[in-house]
Amino acid sequence: MNPLALDLVTAWPEIILSGGLCLVLLVDMFLKDSHRDFTYLLTILLLAGMAWVLLGDGNAGQTTLAFGGSYISDPLARVLKLFAVAIVATVFLYSRPYLRVRGLHHGEFYVLGLFGLLGILVLASSYSLLVSYLGLEILSLSLYAMVAFNRDSPVAAEAAMKYFVLGAIASGTLLYGMSLVYGVTGTLNIGDLQASIGSGEAASPSLWVGLAFLVAGIAFKFGAVPFHMWAPDVYEGAPTAVTLYVGTAPKLGALALAIRILVEGLGQQPAVSDLWQLMLAALAVLSLVLGNVAAIAQTNVKRMLAYSTIAHVGFILLGFVAGSPEGVQAALFYTLVYVIMATGSFGFLVVLSSRGEDVENLDDLRGLWQRSPWFALMMVLLMVSMIGVPPLAGFYAKWWVLSALLGSGNVALAVVGLVASVIGAYYYLRVIRLMLFDDGGQAHAGGVPLDVRVVLSVNVLLLVLIGLLPDRLLELCARAAALI
Repeated sequence: MNPLALDLVTAWPEIILSGGLCLVLLVDMFLKDSHRDFTYLLTILLLAGMAWVLLGDGNAGQTTLAFGGSYISDPLARVLKLFAVAIVATVFLYSRPYLRVRGLHHGEFYVLGLFGLLGILVLASSYSLLVSYLGLEILSLSLYAMVAFNRDSPVAAEAAMKYFVLGAIASGTLLYGMSLVYGVTGTLNIGDLQASIGSGEAASPSLWVGLAFLVAGIAFKFGAVPFHMWAPDVYEGAPTAVTLYVGTAPKLGALALAIRILVEGLGQQPAVSDLWQLMLAALAVLSLVLGNVAAIAQTNVKRMLAYSTIAHVGFILLGFVAGSPEGVQAALFYTLVYVIMATGSFGFLVVLSSRGEDVENLDDLRGLWQRSPWFALMMVLLMVSMIGVPPLAGFYAKWWVLSALLGSGNVALAVVGLVASVIGAYYYLRVIRLMLFDDGGQAHAGGVPLDVRVVLSVNVLLLVLIGLLPDRLLELCARAAALI
């Protein structure tokens, strides 16, 4: 196969998405507001086609480099891309009734969501610091616009401005770190970083400073403490359908960024890897403690889930701290499971808000079991999985991270993770108590379309199936992490 054909085949999912995105944008320009469902259907068909292409990839299990070694197609990229496509499609399925009842069912929501997905796909296959930055900016700019999607909401505008300012600083920080690493190593190619960092360069203060900036930029994209300031305000201020998107799919992009740069690029030299693992350990502990403690004090469900996300990010970072292939595998497994749980949890709020009244406060959920028992049961299972109770998927996600830590001798960090999980159980159980045993709330799921009900049910069922058969997903993660 000639080089040009190889490049095109390697980037085929991104090419399809780019072309389809332009088609969706062009078609939407000529549609009346009453015909926006056609934009929605076209978007879902595009994502279904992409999933079919990814599942039917004849090169599955192989690693291919393209565009001068700056772009890669490997098992890790394929897993992240497939999950990203599935999650974004699920977000769109949840969101349509919510947007329609508020007069926000515009094509821009789907176009921006597809642009964000394109950024995630680029991050998943990036094998160059420059390409990683390009993918990150495509994703970030889409998210800033999505948060401000409701132009009539001053709260959303404020959240978008905060997100944009802090995000710009984080992007600059990450880019400066990349420039320092490039100055020391003389290469932007992630595969060449290992060979470029000799014993002399590994001890370079410039490399240490660059590494610190890289970790800070990655931590912001994850929402880890102390780079979490944007998350609670953005999650609370954005329309719930946008919060659903922001709180789920971008985590896959952040994971790809961390694995490609830290593990693949800077993970083999002990003098370097020990340093970033120490940084991540501090960020993980801070995220676990502050995320869980702050979530207890929240009365707004979206804000509570924002701090919950910060705590879960702490667990993901612990997988990297383990410093072993099992740790990376556990971090990947945890991220995939968390994204499924978060999609269900935020999707639950979107569903309950689809009648026109926002369900955002904990008091709104009081007595939900009496009014909508099936939906209350779905949320109970989601919260139980978030806690980490067997046999749901959340248990195995935490179990594999803690096992990786113990296997690498990080007993103290494993204990911190275990204690943090116990603390976090309080606010999840509070949600369950309000729904099952209290009275007085107003939220109910009357009039929710059948397709949305099915999506939520399948979302939760997937967590049950992964919990009963965790080896399937774990094997997938093991294959993805084996070639790193």
